[in-house]
Amino acid sequence: MTTLGALCLGAAKPPQPIDLLIRGGTIYPGSGAPFVGDVAVSGDRIVAVGRRLSLPARRTIEAGGLIVAPGFIDPHTHAGAQLASDDAAVRLIPGFLMQGVTTAFIGNDGGGDPDVAGVLGRAATKPVGINYATYVGLDPVRKRVIGEGDRAPSADELARMKGLVAGAMCDGALGFSTGLFYAPQSFAAKEEIVALAREAGIRGGVYDSHLRDESSYSIGLAAAVDEALGVGREAHLPLNISHIKALGVDVHGQAPAIIAMVERARRAGQKVTADQYPWSASGTSLVASLVPVWAQDGGRSAMLRRFDDAAEMTRIRQGMIENLRRRGGADQLLITEGEHKGRTLAAVASARGEDPVAAAVAVIRVKDPAVASFNQTEADIAAFMRRPWVMTGSDASTGHPRAYGSFARKYSEYVVRRKVLSLRDFIHRSSTLTAETFGLAGRGRLAQGAFADIVVFDPGSFAARATYEQPTLLAQGVRSVVVNGVLAVDGGALTGAAAGRALAQTPPAGTCP
Repeated sequence: MTTLGALCLGAAKPPQPIDLLIRGGTIYPGSGAPFVGDVAVSGDRIVAVGRRLSLPARRTIEAGGLIVAPGFIDPHTHAGAQLASDDAAVRLIPGFLMQGVTTAFIGNDGGGDPDVAGVLGRAATKPVGINYATYVGLDPVRKRVIGEGDRAPSADELARMKGLVAGAMCDGALGFSTGLFYAPQSFAAKEEIVALAREAGIRGGVYDSHLRDESSYSIGLAAAVDEALGVGREAHLPLNISHIKALGVDVHGQAPAIIAMVERARRAGQKVTADQYPWSASGTSLVASLVPVWAQDGGRSAMLRRFDDAAEMTRIRQGMIENLRRRGGADQLLITEGEHKGRTLAAVASARGEDPVAAAVAVIRVKDPAVASFNQTEADIAAFMRRPWVMTGSDASTGHPRAYGSFARKYSEYVVRRKVLSLRDFIHRSSTLTAETFGLAGRGRLAQGAFADIVVFDPGSFAARATYEQPTLLAQGVRSVVVNGVLAVDGGALTGAAAGRALAQTPPAGTCP
């Protein structure tokens, strides 16, 4: 038996009530074996964890039969706009909270705003429901200095880009992110990426990369992994591979070979991890899926001009036909926003009386919509998921159910139904591993002194409800969520509390002005 008096106040005084006691649940501390016990919270911290805590509490949650775990940490999202919204309800990020996600990263795929001080500072005036950290990304850095053209930077331009990355790191960025599949980032050579990533590495950051090719679009999946590993080695910083996958018919079955590449690097001492979402469909745009990257040189206006040039369009069409084949055909592309939301490209083409490429061009002329692209096999998904260096992530984006259901689906589908992972491994790779990988001090564990980010869920009912047809249905089965000691979900319902914080990373001493 443990008392807070013995822990903190001495035996001479009666113990003061703690703020919250979560009692009798099966505790998964993040690392170590589970046990039935209690978690005590005061202020924003966990003050005790034990098998039986005899403590007076202002509020007690009976958790018998429930799982008590560290709040989940999502290392790859596109929730920046939601966190910056003028709508306080949107800033709660209910889709995350109702899955037990208490911390999320933004700025992935190279999208991180170099104004990291501004991104993190918003939380002071626009309270948020979850904690968040941010990357500085190649896309805005390159656009600000070079624009959208396909060319290398001059020496002066590269120096300016390096300055933007260094400044962002000194303001608290997690690291440097890239989305090398996407124009204009795809125009950056490895040497440019290494130079910029090195600025993050000097200041304690991570290199997080959407690979140049997850399929057979350009250099191929294996070569893209090799490039990313090379950037990590040459820039002297840890590498995290974003949403690791084998995308498209040409690379199905390559997961074991990619795993072998990563594990060779890890055995050689390189720090390499990955995140993964538990869905067979990726989420991207129709342009990114189908239009050859060379045709995107100069941005959207230049691309549309090429559509109007007969000779250029002949070449573009050939590339789009090939890209459509890679992704498994027009019936494997589901449009998830805009006029054609909920229809496959095949259905749109049929309704228009056109072939799929002509229909895609017509849609793109109006707007480049988001799509769900069904392009992965369950065998590859499971192979990656089993590796101890692969974390749970969502890649949360508009129109895809992964924003509202990734953590819940991974549990119900891959722990309970398919038995790909144990419950203990699922929790570790959804919390502790992520906190340790990215240096989130005091988070990702249920331990005395840690920040009180906690999820309590029902192991019999925790599951995603979001589907491709209804992607914004909230998950079920989460009973309580605590963010920095404040109940954000209570009795299975949102409380409206906005207790999240902006998490700035601290660069090593002497690396910033």
